[in-house]
Amino acid sequence: MTIAYITLGCKLNYAETSTYERKLAAAGLETVPWSKGADIFLVNTCTVTEHSDKKSRNIIRKLHRISPEAKIYVTGCYAQLKKEEIQAIEGVCEVFGAEEKSRVVPAILGLDPDSCERNETFFPAYSSGERTRSFLKVQDGCDYKCAYCTVPYARGESRNIPIDRIIPQAEAIAAEGIVEIVLTGVNTGDFGRSTGETFFDLIKRLNDVEGIERYRISSIEPNLLTHEMIDWITSGTKFLPHYHIPLQSGCDTILKAMGRRYDTAAFAEKIQYIRSKSEKEGGPKVFFGIDVIVGFPGETDGLFMETYTFLRDVVRPAFIHIFPYSRRAGTPAASRKDQVQDCVKTKRVQMLEDLCRELHEEFLESNKGVKEKVLFESTDKNGMMEGYTGNYIRISRPYDADLIGRIVEVEI
Repeated sequence: MTIAYITLGCKLNYAETSTYERKLAAAGLETVPWSKGADIFLVNTCTVTEHSDKKSRNIIRKLHRISPEAKIYVTGCYAQLKKEEIQAIEGVCEVFGAEEKSRVVPAILGLDPDSCERNETFFPAYSSGERTRSFLKVQDGCDYKCAYCTVPYARGESRNIPIDRIIPQAEAIAAEGIVEIVLTGVNTGDFGRSTGETFFDLIKRLNDVEGIERYRISSIEPNLLTHEMIDWITSGTKFLPHYHIPLQSGCDTILKAMGRRYDTAAFAEKIQYIRSKSEKEGGPKVFFGIDVIVGFPGETDGLFMETYTFLRDVVRPAFIHIFPYSRRAGTPAASRKDQVQDCVKTKRVQMLEDLCRELHEEFLESNKGVKEKVLFESTDKNGMMEGYTGNYIRISRPYDADLIGRIVEVEI
C-alpha cells in the first residue's frame, strides 16, 4: 500500500505528520509523492485564516481527482472545526479532530485504536528525516482565547505529557544524529498546565540530553518568558539567542481589545532585559522574530502608526511576521462593526514589510565580522550549502559534504 502526506500550516502540524509517517512506515506502508497518486492520502489541515480553510478544501478535492479510488484521511485544526463540511467532500474516508489524533494510525491500518496505543488527548510528536534539526512537540492547545483566534477551539485546552515522557523523545532524536531541536506547541510557554510542571522545568531537563547541542523555542508569549528563565538561558546553556515572541499590536488600545495579557511597556521591558543579558560588545546580536496582526477591528490609521512606531523606535526586531487580520466566525472580533477594509490592511502590510526589510538589513549589518557557530544543512544549491547561526542568520558557503550536520565556527 502507498500513502502520501500533505501538511498545511505550522511546524506543529509538520511534527505530527512526520510522526504519522514514521509509525505507518514501520507498519509497511510506502511513502510516495502526493502528486503521483497513492492508495491513501493523509491531509493535516490548518484553519488560522479563511484562506487556510479554502486551501485545505482545494487540496482534498485535488487529491480525489488524482486518485479517485484512494482513501483520504483528514486531521488537523480545520478538521476539528468543520468536521461535517470535510466529510461531505467526495473521497474523504474519515476525519479526526483535535483529541482524536492517537486514532489516526490505527484507523488507517484497520486496527482497534484502543488495542494498540495510548488513547489520549495529547498526541506526542517530533519530526525526523532531516539531518540537522527536529521539531519536538511539547505542548498543545491554548486557554487564552484571544478575540481574533480560533486556535483554542481547534486545538482544545492547554495540555501536555509529563517531562519524563518528553526526554526519551529528545534522546531518540539525538540517536538519529540530529543535533538541534526546536520546541513547538500552540502556547509553548504554558507547558505543565496538565501535569503540574513548568516550561522552565522542561528546558532545564532537556538541556542535559546528551547529543543535542542546540535548542530553539519556536514561539513563546512575552508574559510567560520570565526573568528567571532568561537569566538561565543566557548563562551558557544550549538554548540559542533566538526568540520568536508574539506582539500582535504595538498599541495598548488594540492589545486590550484583542484580549492579550500584557501591554507595550511590559513587552518593551522584556526585549530590553533579554538584550542586556545576552549581548556583549563585539558579540552576536539577539534575533527577535515578532508576530504582528494588522487591520484588527477598530484599528485606525493613528492606532496602526502606534504599532509602526513601537516596532521602528523601541523593539527594532530582526524580523516581523506580518498577518492581515482574518475575520473568523465564532470569535468576538468577527462580530464587531468596525472592521477594517481589505485595501487598508494591504497598505499597512506593505508598510510593515518595508520596515521589516530595513530592520533585517540593519540586524545583518550589526553582526558582520562577528564569529558565530553555524549548523550546515545537506541541500546542494548550485554548488552551495547553507546553515544558520545561533542567532538565525543564514550563511552560504561552497558545498562540502563533510560539513553536513556539523556545527562550525565562521566569521559572519
